[in-house]
Amino acid sequence: MRCPWPAVRLARALRDGARRVEVLADDPQAPTEIAAVAEAADATVDIILDEFYRTFVVTCR
Repeated sequence: MRCPWPAVRLARALRDGARRVEVLADDPQAPTEIAAVAEAADATVDIILDEFYRTFVVTCR
């Protein structure tokens, strides 16, 4: 997904009670935006890299 949709959808999922969310993003701004959303929700972010995309695994503490 392109900016700002990954962060917007992550925020919505966390607000709706998700405890773990995987976000696939190719946007260069995604790491910064997803980290900010995760921090606001007191969640951790793990990044899985492959050839084309980054998968962000966001887990609530």
